[in-house]
Amino acid sequence: MSELKINPFRHEYFLGYINQVFPQYVKVHFPSSILLNGFTHFGEEFNGGLVGSFVIIEGDKNGFLGRITELSLPESERLSLNEKAFQTSDFHPTGKIEILLSFDLYEPLKVKKGLTSYPNIGAKVFVSSGQLVQKYMSNFGVKDGEITEPIKLGHLVSSPSTEVKVNLQSVFGRHCAVVGTTGGGKSYTLSKLIESLIETGNKAILIDATGEYSSFDSLELCQECNLGIEYYYHYSNLSISDLFLMFRPSGQVQQPILLEAINSLKLARILESNKESYTITEEDIKTTYSFKGQKGEILSIEVNNGCIVKQGKPTKPFNRLCAKYSDELNDFNQLNFEIKNLTRQINNECFQIFGDNWDSSIDRRNQGNASSLILRIHQALSDTEFKKIFGFDNNIKKDIINEIKNFNEPNSKKKLLRISFDNVPFTFQIKEVLANALGMYLLKTARNGDFDSKKSAINKPLVLFIDEAHQFVNKSIRDEYFDNTKLDAFDLIAKECRKHGLFLCIATQMPRDIPQGTLSQMGTFIVHRLINHNDKEAINNACSSANKNTLEFLPILGEGEAILTGVDFPMPIIMKFDKPENEPNSQTPSLNKKGIK
Repeated sequence: MSELKINPFRHEYFLGYINQVFPQYVKVHFPSSILLNGFTHFGEEFNGGLVGSFVIIEGDKNGFLGRITELSLPESERLSLNEKAFQTSDFHPTGKIEILLSFDLYEPLKVKKGLTSYPNIGAKVFVSSGQLVQKYMSNFGVKDGEITEPIKLGHLVSSPSTEVKVNLQSVFGRHCAVVGTTGGGKSYTLSKLIESLIETGNKAILIDATGEYSSFDSLELCQECNLGIEYYYHYSNLSISDLFLMFRPSGQVQQPILLEAINSLKLARILESNKESYTITEEDIKTTYSFKGQKGEILSIEVNNGCIVKQGKPTKPFNRLCAKYSDELNDFNQLNFEIKNLTRQINNECFQIFGDNWDSSIDRRNQGNASSLILRIHQALSDTEFKKIFGFDNNIKKDIINEIKNFNEPNSKKKLLRISFDNVPFTFQIKEVLANALGMYLLKTARNGDFDSKKSAINKPLVLFIDEAHQFVNKSIRDEYFDNTKLDAFDLIAKECRKHGLFLCIATQMPRDIPQGTLSQMGTFIVHRLINHNDKEAINNACSSANKNTLEFLPILGEGEAILTGVDFPMPIIMKFDKPENEPNSQTPSLNKKGIK
């Protein structure tokens, strides 16, 4: 115990004796109510036996750290209880202690996961030193032989002089969720966590739903990207699935036509970029590309104003080129074509095949089936907000994907990339589709190993923060036939990206709206005040270590106070977070100010 300045089993710290033992808690008898009084020892203040105070229980081979959750007096002594009697007479209270963790008596700072033994009847109970509790917390999640520098996040609610210093790996290493009702301090906590990551040289991307974290933009280490103003997500970086979410084609009728149109436009772009491989005949807006077939015959394909013409044309040239460029055409993660031509190309697909040729007369049935799809695409491509967000108008804004790539470069000095959704509208579910597309891009990047420090020394793990996560998670898109398609990018990140070095931290005031599968993947929970029964149940079901005794504190937590618990935290910590240096703009507008006359 040389690391500790104070012996946890000193007589001065004695409180009482264990008189009942249960699997999750023990009951204690205090020989005198005087023992519950606070005191000062070696310059440290001890709260004594108050509800919420930490205590040490002495066992045969193991010691136990617990928290007092209940105090009471015997029925026979309650009638004589008054202010004067309590100061002059001797009472004999009883209490209930929640057992948090066990430790080796000979190595007090070596915490044992799970309770392999229990205190005996008659075991002594001592009030715990804040220094001891602090040492435990700073060692949570640290592997044997690992050297880490714990980060100060705040202090204990029950002991303001006891700092909460934790290892960041224990907070983010298995994903993290910050939850709580409005006004509980959730935004301040998220800012504090981001600051801690920046201080330690780690990288983070913040999806800022409302722009309230703009205070970080003044930092030299922060890169701000305001979508819809200066930055866009270019449509060519979308996947086929993203495009389907935007245009909502029906599954059995419109999706095949849309896929054919996309392949045709991709092929038109390939022909345009490989002109030297073909004999080209141009007249006005028409271009004919000719090439030799397998038997030496000359095959031709016509492109009219960027669209491949199929009406009355032979199918063989088109099929041969599709086979030649199958890798590019089958890449569903790139939309390398001119999207403005999409509606016209869909019309070009509405021709039946007879023998080796497309019909010269349009198929009115196919055209009628595609009419609603064409209308939706035309409406989206003409919408001002869509143009700004997805770069349909070829403006000179910056591409957010290029910014993410630059941010992830090893020589980049930026540590925080704040992607603001403040100017992204809710119409057409643009916010949900855009956030899901960003998530899918980061998921693909993680699968490629770009964040995995085990694969390369230059790779850095990344923490992805999602504020107001209920706006982006557990969403779906419904087509005209009422078929739903889930937006599951962040769900997939939560389930598989920890091993790839991409960690997720979601913040929401409504945990009940987060899928249970996603919540169950969160290894760490920072839970601010929760009142709604369904919200508390969602946390209770997803967080096994937060037992009922600890969750009872949720409705009464003050501003900035939270329960920190998780896989790497052998015990829940009720703490108050320090105010961040970069305070978010989350204050409630005042109703008390006088209006201007």
